[in-house]
Amino acid sequence: MQIIYPSQLFHPTIPDETFEQEFYCAQQQGIHCLLLSSDAAAMGEHRFSAPFESDVPVIWRGWMMAGDEYQQLHQAVAKQGVTLMTSPEDYLRSHHLTGWYSLCRDFTPETHITERDADFDKLVEELQWPAYFVKDYVKSLTTQRGSIARNAGEIREIIELLEKFRGQIEGGICLRRFEHFDDQSEKRYFVLNKRIYAADDTIPEQVIAIAQRIERPFYSIDMAINDSGKLRLIEIGDGQVSDIKEWAVERFVQMLLSSVDT
Repeated sequence: MQIIYPSQLFHPTIPDETFEQEFYCAQQQGIHCLLLSSDAAAMGEHRFSAPFESDVPVIWRGWMMAGDEYQQLHQAVAKQGVTLMTSPEDYLRSHHLTGWYSLCRDFTPETHITERDADFDKLVEELQWPAYFVKDYVKSLTTQRGSIARNAGEIREIIELLEKFRGQIEGGICLRRFEHFDDQSEKRYFVLNKRIYAADDTIPEQVIAIAQRIERPFYSIDMAINDSGKLRLIEIGDGQVSDIKEWAVERFVQMLLSSVDT
């Protein structure tokens, strides 16, 4: 396996601080690691710190990208004679809620997917949910205001704040029926080459069932327990842009290595 990491801005030979520990750990374990120049990428160019190894799987471990940005990276890597393991289509199927919700609706809060300018007064009247968790296809509002709404006016308020702080709405709007989760119970699982990995080696039956429905090379599964004591799916994400959360860096890198041997 070989991995592309983002560089520090204006320092193309130094890994970004967020991924620095993982970068050096992967190098020490014998994984070929390259840096993508962050300042060049900001200008629409793709400069890599070293040549790629031929016939070796490539993954990106860095910031979330919009669909067109990932497409451009995929094309830039292809010009080097190698291929990113995750296609642009599979990236969006994991990165966007719309790519996995219909496959996993029985494991996750009920969700209504709509447009940014939908008639939310009408929707609220139709849905009649006690509360709504509001997000776009990718992210929720992480400010102190939070993403929980109880009426159409609050839904519109959250959408405006999403646009303000994120710059744009990605895809559309997802109204999720609010369920309260125990934050301490949340865990992240990774699925790589059809094998499920857990930070503590414990894999619940629900995670196994979800993974059987998703056909992508590398993705994450976030689970948590709700107030009813049920283990529920919070979201699925592309594994390349999912942080490691409760995982030790060394264990995450070992996962990458072991997946190559399976």
